[in-house]
Amino acid sequence: MMRALVTITLAAAAGDAHAHSEPALTPIDVWLAGLLGAALLLYAKGAYALWDAAPRRSAASYAAPFGCGWILLALALLPPLAALSGETFSGHMLQHEVLMVAAAPLLVLGRPLAIWTWALPPSWRPAVSKPLRWHAVRAVWRWSSAPLAATVLHAAALWVWHAPPLFAAAQESVGVHAVQHSAFLVTALLFWNAVLQPRDSAVGPSILWLFVTMLHTGALGVLLTFSARRWYPADVADIARWGLTPLEDQQLGGLIMWIPAGTVYMLAALALAARWLYSGAHYDRSVSSR
Repeated sequence: MMRALVTITLAAAAGDAHAHSEPALTPIDVWLAGLLGAALLLYAKGAYALWDAAPRRSAASYAAPFGCGWILLALALLPPLAALSGETFSGHMLQHEVLMVAAAPLLVLGRPLAIWTWALPPSWRPAVSKPLRWHAVRAVWRWSSAPLAATVLHAAALWVWHAPPLFAAAQESVGVHAVQHSAFLVTALLFWNAVLQPRDSAVGPSILWLFVTMLHTGALGVLLTFSARRWYPADVADIARWGLTPLEDQQLGGLIMWIPAGTVYMLAALALAARWLYSGAHYDRSVSSR
């Protein structure tokens, strides 16, 4: 299974398209590429405007993670990985994990909403930001961005969309597939925004929510890895091209969710714990020096 994972990953990175009968780029791929390109250009313009207005507030610290997150988002949504995900469950799972545990946290660290606002002409900014000040919008944002709510929403999206009937529907319908990916990405952005940018007093709970998410995603991965039967319909011929049986393909997908994704949650929790300890030590030193 590990050999198959390496084979799939290398084939995706190299752009191997010999196993696909579909065109290299579909209209949806072109549309997604256009949206990604527009988001990147808008961010670059906003980062330049922010630097020009306040050089001491360097946008470089935000631009680096955003750029890495943007690249990973493009790799996940566009061929060859997008095409590969249509052939194998493990490729599909790799795509989902790149979206949720790689691209999403980096995009959050890049502060795209704030940077995009700087890309707008000054006269446009009040009008664009006005809906965000509406009471209903602010109430929904406060609720959905709270750590507990964001964790529950992300968990619900993950488990509901991996229920066999809904997962099969996403495989059969482009529209349902788009809704599935949107649910994964949006709830992942809410979750990472809640746990990566806490106040110092909320670092402990953020570590807890990371641990909880690592546990329940790992549990789903374990169930998929050790299941003795297939959960989802599969094209046996497509999977056989990669030297896997459908059950092995499902087990490999579970392993991807269990080990690499769980490692990301653990590293994020360790980074927050280190920040917490450093801030506490810094506070103790400042008090003792008075």
